[in-house]
Amino acid sequence: MVEAGGAVGGAGLDTLVLGRLVRHLRTARGMTLDDLGRAIGRAPSQVSMLENGHREPKLSLLAQVADALGVPLRDLLSPEPPTRRAALEVELERAQRGPLFASLGMPTVKVGRSLPSDALEALVALQDQVQRLLTENAATPEEARRANTELRARMRAQDNYFPELEEHARTLLDAVGHHGGPLSQRATAEIAAHLGFTLHYVADLPHSTRTVTDLAHGRIYLPQAGAAHNDSRSPLLQAVASHVLGHSEPVDYADFLRQRVEANYLAAALMIPEASAVAFLGEAKAERRLSVEDLRDTYAVPYETAAHRFTNLATRHLQIPVHFMKVHEGGTLHKAYENDGVVFPSDPLGAIEGQPVCRQWTARVVFTLDDRFSPYYQYTDTSSGTFWCTSRVQGSSQGSFSVSVGTPFAHVRWFRGRETTERSASRCPDASCCREAPRALASRWEDQAFPSARPHASLLAALPVGVFPGVDQTEVYEFLERHAPRS
Repeated sequence: MVEAGGAVGGAGLDTLVLGRLVRHLRTARGMTLDDLGRAIGRAPSQVSMLENGHREPKLSLLAQVADALGVPLRDLLSPEPPTRRAALEVELERAQRGPLFASLGMPTVKVGRSLPSDALEALVALQDQVQRLLTENAATPEEARRANTELRARMRAQDNYFPELEEHARTLLDAVGHHGGPLSQRATAEIAAHLGFTLHYVADLPHSTRTVTDLAHGRIYLPQAGAAHNDSRSPLLQAVASHVLGHSEPVDYADFLRQRVEANYLAAALMIPEASAVAFLGEAKAERRLSVEDLRDTYAVPYETAAHRFTNLATRHLQIPVHFMKVHEGGTLHKAYENDGVVFPSDPLGAIEGQPVCRQWTARVVFTLDDRFSPYYQYTDTSSGTFWCTSRVQGSSQGSFSVSVGTPFAHVRWFRGRETTERSASRCPDASCCREAPRALASRWEDQAFPSARPHASLLAALPVGVFPGVDQTEVYEFLERHAPRS
């Protein structure tokens, strides 16, 4: 930005690039610092400061410099360095003035003509590698927990309801003429076709992926029928959602996590359209028979999808605060959401992933039941109040998980299953609740047992690094190369 009578500043001017442009033009004309200084009425030291990017000139001075060099003023405002070497000098100078270099406590290198070009190339490449390694090291479980905690806070603040994603879903469903009821396989394919994609079912989909989208040829590759997926529509709709939302290569783990949550949300909003689902749930509330199972059966979706979708709509449209939990059979919390005051187990940083869930909570008690077909309902008295919860167990390649939806006692009157007599009390995080073994057992075994833990590997190791964590990019590119249409 050029401010009349003032400095040439703002986001549009890079003083380092400007300085290299002035130096390049001055030396190309055979002028010395003294020559240019005399032409503009400034000391050579002031010209040197300008060329080294240490000074942000006023418009009047920059106009004088342009006149002295015989070029239009706009030539000095170019955002591009004049040469490859100038670009490298700018990059190294910028790096040395940044926080990363300052944190290393290293002496700076004088960036001048005496610095050989090969040394300059090496220094810039080395700086890039240091930045890359630090970025990769940031993708640790600690970074993942921080990103999850921040995302959960955002979801709580807006009641897990994303109006912009609901609007995307409405637009797509209107485009294929679907306005309610279960979304069929055919309608799902029509959504993809409407967006310009053809579907290709293959037997050699990369192991680290659920789908692969070929943006160059408008193809979405999916596993052949019979592959183990909870719902064959979900992977396709998630791929479509990422395209509709303009997702690009994630810049960090938080961005990757945000994209995944948005894609999952939009896919669920397509399978359970807002308008018809709200009407269905509103009628059920009026008759005091709200049920996640009924939502699942009405829209022919997996229980977990119905539970997630219920949390999207319950507070915004039914004025009911809720919580959601997915707990591994080993007792650890996999993911969760709440806006109803329930207190999830967490570490000192507020992260909940991998934390042990109280044995008295519905999400744990359900694993002790023989009946895995019927929904289980329970009231649980906790330090933050009494909550009613419904829970089911579902299998996966990583073992069994319970999926639970609950609400405070004051709102249970709207739900089917409120008449249950099952009740428990939790004193967690008091260790005497369920973390400590009964005294008789402890006295017999505490010095005689040495178990070998079986935690999820992700709790111990750094997250896989790369653009898409856990995805083998080479395998994906080789796959696309095999299947790309030949002209």
